[in-house]
Amino acid sequence: MIKSISAKIFAMWSFRKSQKWIKNPIQAQEKVLRNLIRHGSKTIFGKQHQFQNIQNLKSFQTNLPIRDYEGFRPYIDIIMEGGKDILWPGRPIYFAKSSGTTSGIKFIPITKASMPNHIKAAREAILNYIYETGNTSIVYGKHIFVQGSPVLENKNDIALGRLSGIVAHYVPSYLQKNRMPSWETNCIEDWEAKVEAIVSETEKENMTIIGGIPSWIQMYFERLINKTGKKVGQLFPNFKLFIYGGVNFEPYRRIFEKLVGRSPDSIEFYPASEGFFAYQDRQNDRGLLLLLDHGIYYEFILANKFLEKNPQIFTLAEVELGENYVMIISTSAGLWRYNIGDTIQFTSTYPFRVIVSGRLNQFISAFGEHVIVSEVEQALKEAIDYDKADVRVREFTVAPQVKPAKGLPFHEWFIEFENPPKDLKVFAKKIDEAMQEKNIYYNDLITGKVLSPLIIRLVINGGFISYMKSIGKLGGQNKVPRVSDNRKIVNVLKEYLIKD
Repeated sequence: MIKSISAKIFAMWSFRKSQKWIKNPIQAQEKVLRNLIRHGSKTIFGKQHQFQNIQNLKSFQTNLPIRDYEGFRPYIDIIMEGGKDILWPGRPIYFAKSSGTTSGIKFIPITKASMPNHIKAAREAILNYIYETGNTSIVYGKHIFVQGSPVLENKNDIALGRLSGIVAHYVPSYLQKNRMPSWETNCIEDWEAKVEAIVSETEKENMTIIGGIPSWIQMYFERLINKTGKKVGQLFPNFKLFIYGGVNFEPYRRIFEKLVGRSPDSIEFYPASEGFFAYQDRQNDRGLLLLLDHGIYYEFILANKFLEKNPQIFTLAEVELGENYVMIISTSAGLWRYNIGDTIQFTSTYPFRVIVSGRLNQFISAFGEHVIVSEVEQALKEAIDYDKADVRVREFTVAPQVKPAKGLPFHEWFIEFENPPKDLKVFAKKIDEAMQEKNIYYNDLITGKVLSPLIIRLVINGGFISYMKSIGKLGGQNKVPRVSDNRKIVNVLKEYLIKD
């Protein structure tokens, strides 16, 4: 009882505190920018870019060009060799290892100033959930976040590791006794061995919160069921909250509900090595509350204008609902006007909520259609909802087939079903119709007989896991791209197709 009352009081305090910046978003962002510039002026980067002369947002934008990771790489190399006061005063306390650049692994700085914001955001999200729902039962049981190893390397007195592994070092002492898996299990590098160990540790525990990337949580659930013969909801009757991030949950929802036997509450996080940007603050709203007083200043560029010479820069006060924006950030980790590569759409303003619509480098535009991640995800969901056969999708990806053996080019969908549709041709037709409705350029290409309607290829059970294993990216924070403008992924996936 005492624990429940304390949780509600703490949740109310956190909610009221958040309302101060939620109700004054523009002022909150202006304050963040002033603070960033003040600290940045003490650095080598700040002196090179004349931070002392920055008087307003316009001069900030004039003095600092937009950069991606490669633009910051020379500075990061200097820091890694021992340099200090380069991008942020002092030296980072961590480098978060991340993948995705042309040069391979990225090393994203995390500073003494930025690290608390990662922890603060996650805490606020859970407290907000308690405040909204009144559900305090989650604080009485065990919590598990399936994540990367907390074992860190050392580079000139700066620790290196995956963000999830770094965060594991910051679990508050009062949560340690409820936190799972054990430190030893968390340190297991082999993903399949790690999942088996997690199953053994958790199968008899009172699990109330489970978190991680949906595809890997799905694997964990399946191993639990195979071992015990019980659905997850039977094993964990008090499992009330699922926390996820990194991908859209909708394609996994039906399988997830089947494995659990019911539909627990869920919260979506939007974290990255560069910062914790947003979280779902309402159970009935898919939009994620953009965090505006957490040491990050945001700017936005229309995705379809990004490659222009001088694209228009939008501030928070200027964004419009439904537009696809590239998100540009400046942070207390010393990333200045940094292009993280994500695209977002605003679902509401005042308060500002977003959805992640995709990645700037993840699209299909072999013929100028510029199909993005959110479009294929939504189209698939509509086809699933239309079908009456309880269609369940395990994983999927889409790529263009530019040079088919015969006929017109087409978009090729590689889908692994747990429960396939009654009629695959009808299902494909529904996806295609939804795609034409969502993307006018795709519609023009179909109606103009430049493209033929999409074709679905059936991937064998476990095919995507086998693919990820074959490229050394099984488990952890690794995700299969939803769309690709080339056939690098699907050319490997061909090995895992169901034979006609």
